[in-house]
Amino acid sequence: MAEGAPMALAMEEARAAAAREEVPVGAVVTDARGAVLSRAGNEVEARHDPSAHAEMLALRAAAAARGRKWLEDCTLWVTLEPCPMCAQAASFFRVRRVVFGAYDPKGGGVEHGARVLSAPSCHHAPEVVGGVRESESAALLREFFLARRGGTGVSGG
Repeated sequence: MAEGAPMALAMEEARAAAAREEVPVGAVVTDARGAVLSRAGNEVEARHDPSAHAEMLALRAAAAARGRKWLEDCTLWVTLEPCPMCAQAASFFRVRRVVFGAYDPKGGGVEHGARVLSAPSCHHAPEVVGGVRESESAALLREFFLARRGGTGVSGG
């Protein structure tokens, strides 16, 4: 699978989340060969569960598909910088790499805020690549919040 293909799938998940009135964030987990193990969009509203972020759902599904808790050879692709909860989950699942789209100065937990993966207490720090399809990811979020709240915030994992 081409390098950009997983982020394209994550964008599809984000658009589907927006269509369901969820904050438009999508995530995909790929294995070392690039095969898709799981994909998900936010389901916070549908599940009435503030932890039902796209990353959490995709990581859980990938681990279940593999029948084991660690995803040490996997990459988590997500359209928005993971929040502190999702960044910590990526560490706990021991993913090899986290690739994200838009940066989130307000609610991010990787390059902003808590910077979970670079904290001394982080037991496993995956490689991080930010800004992949950043403009497209940020535009989707901006449009969503403008349409629903009249705001321009990007937070919402």
